[in-house]
Amino acid sequence: MFSSHRSGIGKAVFVLLCLILTAAILTLSFLIYRTLSEPAEVTALRRLHVPEWVDVDLIRRDGASRRRTRLEALNAIVIHYIGNPGTSAQNNRNYFDNPDSTVSAHFIVGLEGEIIQCIPLHEKSSASNHRNRDTISIEVCHPDESGVFSPETYASLVRLTAWLCRECDLGADQIIRHYDITGKICPSWFVDDEAAWETFKQDVMTAKE
Repeated sequence: MFSSHRSGIGKAVFVLLCLILTAAILTLSFLIYRTLSEPAEVTALRRLHVPEWVDVDLIRRDGASRRRTRLEALNAIVIHYIGNPGTSAQNNRNYFDNPDSTVSAHFIVGLEGEIIQCIPLHEKSSASNHRNRDTISIEVCHPDESGVFSPETYASLVRLTAWLCRECDLGADQIIRHYDITGKICPSWFVDDEAAWETFKQDVMTAKE
C-alpha cells in the first residue's frame, strides 16, 4: 500500500517536472525567436533605460491605445502637439489610459517641462498612422490656442529629443512632424512657423553633442 502511494507521488512529481521543463523550453524558444527576428535597433530600444528626469507611467495594454506590438524599425522621431490647450501631461496620459481611447504616444511633455513615458520604447504607439511602425512619438502640451510651447516645455522637448537622437543615432532629418506624415496641422506652431521648426531641430542637434 505504501509502495503504491510512493509510486503515485513519484509520477505526480515526474509530471510536474515535465511541465516545468516544457514551459522553460517554450519560454527560451520564444526569447530566441524574438531576438533573432527583431531588428537590432528595436532590441537596443528594449534594453534602453530612460533617464531619471523622465517619469515612467506606462498605460495599460488594452489592444487600442497600447497594442503591445513591437516596432518594426526605428527611422524617425515624430513631434505632435496635444491640441487641447491648458491640459497637463498627466491629464493626457490618463486620457490615453481610459477604455475609450484609441490614441497614445511614447512620451508627453507637460506645461512645466515634466515628461511622462506612456509606451515602452520598443512598442508601437497609436499616434502617426502608418508611421507608428517605425517611429517614436512625442506629444507636447501647450498653454493656449496658439500652440506655442512654454519655455519650460520647449527646453524639455529639446532635451528629450536630443537624448533619443544620441542614444538611437538619429540625425536632424529624422526628426519630423505629424504634418510631414499625414498633412495634419500638428504641431501647429511648428507647421505655421517653419523657422521655429528649423530652429528647434538645430537646438536638438546642439544639445545632442
